[in-house]
Amino acid sequence: MKICAIDIGSNSVRLGMTAGGKTLYKIRKTTRLGENLAYSGMLKEEAIERTALTVAEFAAKAKQEGAEKIYPFATAAVRSACNGQAFTARVKELCGLETEIISGETEAKIGLLGALGYKDGGMIDLGGASTEVTVQQNGEKIFAKSADIGTVRLNDLCAYDIRKLETTIEEKLQDYGGFTAQNYDMYGVSGTATTLAAVKQGLTEYDPNIVHGTVLSAEEVEAYAKTMLSLTKEQVLERFPVTGRTADIIGGGALLLARLMQRLKIQKITVSESDNLEGFIILKEGKL
Repeated sequence: MKICAIDIGSNSVRLGMTAGGKTLYKIRKTTRLGENLAYSGMLKEEAIERTALTVAEFAAKAKQEGAEKIYPFATAAVRSACNGQAFTARVKELCGLETEIISGETEAKIGLLGALGYKDGGMIDLGGASTEVTVQQNGEKIFAKSADIGTVRLNDLCAYDIRKLETTIEEKLQDYGGFTAQNYDMYGVSGTATTLAAVKQGLTEYDPNIVHGTVLSAEEVEAYAKTMLSLTKEQVLERFPVTGRTADIIGGGALLLARLMQRLKIQKITVSESDNLEGFIILKEGKL
């Protein structure tokens, strides 16, 4: 049986198609739903429309390819916006699907399920409007925190002002308290981690099979952040495997990841292509 999940994030919409316990493919479209949310507290009408149309497009594709179940879910941008219900209503109007707005705790849980299953270790899910860190040991969750900061939110608040980026990141990372993760195998999922992995691998076109399993050290992430933030958006586009809607946020995302690793005393992360799309299906179905 084919099962599809649609992840509606602050920066992009992603579709994951699975069957028989395996992920068949994933596709992504950047719609920047969380644009200017940090200032206004509201989703812009044009962002709602382009994102809802993408969800409807993905749902139609999934149905055409035989998906028997389609699970759309929305994360930080929709749950934090005062008009988030307007977005879910528009999705339902366009394609008849109910969108589940998940909590930060659930977002962390499904990221961990996708990356680790039930193995010991931890996960960093650095998204557009929030960043989740979750660690489990002996089948028990020992730490889980969702902080209200991500790549799109950072770009809205700070753009390329490095001093402001550092100050904002430092303030938001206080949410993680004194927890440290140096004794756990840590995994990174979502756009910032996978993009930096593609950079390390020297890819000119993104290849999930090469990206999956790439190890990024804290020093490498720090160096990527320094380099990317020293370049213009156009220079980032020329030098790295990013799109126009990622070039302006990847530097801030790399800096956020570097500072988070530093705070939690993480020396390295392993990048996982298996993430919250697989995790959400496991949550709903008990398996892929």
